[in-house]
Amino acid sequence: MAALQSAAALGLTRVSLQSAHAVEPEAVDNAPAVVIGSGYGAAVAALRLGQAGIRTLVIEMGRLWDTAGPDGKVFCATNAPDQRSMWFRTRTEAPLATFLWLDVVNRDITAYPGVLDRVRFANMSVYVGRGVGGGSLVNGSMAVTPLQSYFAEQFPTVNSTEMYGTYFPRARSMLGVNTVDPAWFESTEWYRFTRISRKHAENAGLKTTFVPSVYDFAYMQREAAGTATKSALGAEVIYGNNHGKRSLDKTYLASALGTGNVTIHTMERARGIRRAGDGTYVVTVDRIDDTGRVVETKEYGCTYLFLGAGSVGTTELLVRAREKGTLPALNASVGGGWGPNGNVMLGRANHLWDTVGANQSTMPVMGIDDWSNTDNPVFAEIAPLPTGLEHWVSLYLAITKNPQRASFTYDSATDSAKLGWSAAQSAVSVSMAKKLFDRINSANSTIYRYDLFGSSSKIFADDFTYHPLGGCVLGKATDDYGRVKGYSKLYVTDGSLVPGSIGVNPFVTITALAERTMARVLAEDTAP
Repeated sequence: MAALQSAAALGLTRVSLQSAHAVEPEAVDNAPAVVIGSGYGAAVAALRLGQAGIRTLVIEMGRLWDTAGPDGKVFCATNAPDQRSMWFRTRTEAPLATFLWLDVVNRDITAYPGVLDRVRFANMSVYVGRGVGGGSLVNGSMAVTPLQSYFAEQFPTVNSTEMYGTYFPRARSMLGVNTVDPAWFESTEWYRFTRISRKHAENAGLKTTFVPSVYDFAYMQREAAGTATKSALGAEVIYGNNHGKRSLDKTYLASALGTGNVTIHTMERARGIRRAGDGTYVVTVDRIDDTGRVVETKEYGCTYLFLGAGSVGTTELLVRAREKGTLPALNASVGGGWGPNGNVMLGRANHLWDTVGANQSTMPVMGIDDWSNTDNPVFAEIAPLPTGLEHWVSLYLAITKNPQRASFTYDSATDSAKLGWSAAQSAVSVSMAKKLFDRINSANSTIYRYDLFGSSSKIFADDFTYHPLGGCVLGKATDDYGRVKGYSKLYVTDGSLVPGSIGVNPFVTITALAERTMARVLAEDTAP
């Protein structure tokens, strides 16, 4: 037991069917297939490889979130963050910076491998999940399928009929997608904030739509009834949910481990890829401890390499490999086609009689759908702001059809990728969001909130995204199935395949595309 505790303290966790706790890792651990990352696309790859009988190693830079802290919980609440909240930060970096211009949102914390990271670039930062399950640990669970017409516009070489008939249903089934009970939604205090925003949208002639979720709404109803421990109703979301959420560690990854062919190494950060003389791939990783210190650098060899480290992680690995000459045949499209899915956050100030409720579920269930407006297509999530008291604020995350794209380039001085996104490109999204919400404010005689984003003049938060997309776009950097051009048996399965925009929360699309890739790869590339 002492050895196991020592291993866990050093971040040496390996997860397999036989052992879901920490064990001492082997010095070298090759496998026929290696998957980098454990988010949506990576989890699909791991499961389908395992089911095919292919021994597979998953490399995850975060930790396995299965151990309770001193408070008896694995994750901390959004309104009471501690060291579990952020990836090696000494202060939290929530999307809302202030409330009533007061610095009361963020807290000082101890640096630790927490569950949420904010990766900062010059004019844009990207929120990503750190841990087994990636972004599924920290997102709002909105499991939205894009309009088929827009999917076909973004992926003209992909058979959209096949996607919507086979791969989207397969993804939704595996993810555990469900919908809120409409009758309960209409009556519960926990979604009063959504109903108020719906009323204001309808007053402006706009339509709203329910959105599916991977949060278990039957569990949520028990939370409301007081018969289950509160999670979504206990201010848990961006730093993880202790209950109710069907994150990947409970769906795809649990099934992958159940095959007996998949092992997950945690606290190992991939930083280099090269091809050996025999055509196999070698992945260089740094193993870190709970202080972020590198305790070992090691290499894994594999025949099949699947990149699922997310738009930022996968793209950086490939851009670095191309520019450093370890994968020199990567084409010029690697690094390009990146966009933030048009994300813009904003708040509106409601009238005193339009109370949004002191009690708010952290799981959004409705959006304002004006995507069919050809002059100004926007889909806006009606977001929660759970403070435990009435604040009269309606909060939104707008997804705009911003055509702007950027590229990642390699910076040899820092050995990292730099993003060429500009403030002017974000301004396009702001203009689109403003047109929509000016209509809503005009129809309801309301105004924007000026106190949420750290400046008395900042109404729209356009400098971060929850939905990083692109960098290794399908059909450009890869073929039409995610096979990286220039190399055999090297694949991309994550959001870097999506060309900067999908119009809705992207994780169902990423999952469905990965299912399509794995079906083709296993049929054509791994046959004896």
